[in-house]
Amino acid sequence: MEKGIIGLASDHAGYALKQYVKEYLDRHQMPYRDYGCFSEESCDYPDFAHQLAEGIEKGECQQGIGICGTGEGVSMTLNKHANIRAGLCWAPEIAEMTRKHNDANILVMPGRFIDNETAEAIMDKFFNTEFEGGRHIRRINKIPLP
Repeated sequence: MEKGIIGLASDHAGYALKQYVKEYLDRHQMPYRDYGCFSEESCDYPDFAHQLAEGIEKGECQQGIGICGTGEGVSMTLNKHANIRAGLCWAPEIAEMTRKHNDANILVMPGRFIDNETAEAIMDKFFNTEFEGGRHIRRINKIPLP
């Protein structure tokens, strides 16, 4: 599971799950950087998602985890950044495929719709699945707009 520093971002709806994610990362001795939010007080997910994406772009972290209520808002925000491939995952099989076929560098989870056990299974797949390469490289290269 040696992946470098993992960046974290959530809004208030994802805060509780993000706290569990930190426990998971600590158990697996995976270093992380938390870009916020830092409480369950209402906040705007783009403020923290942009910081996470910029952290990856600057090399402060190598992969990331973003969490909001549905995962949709954080995912949309993260994917506005050209070199970010954020995959919204609510099941381990989706996490496996988003790494294997899309080389996702940020895992997004829906904090209001999965429990800690499911989140752990998703993270296990995400962090232990390698990109297949091959025909998928051509497709990934077509994602960024000119």
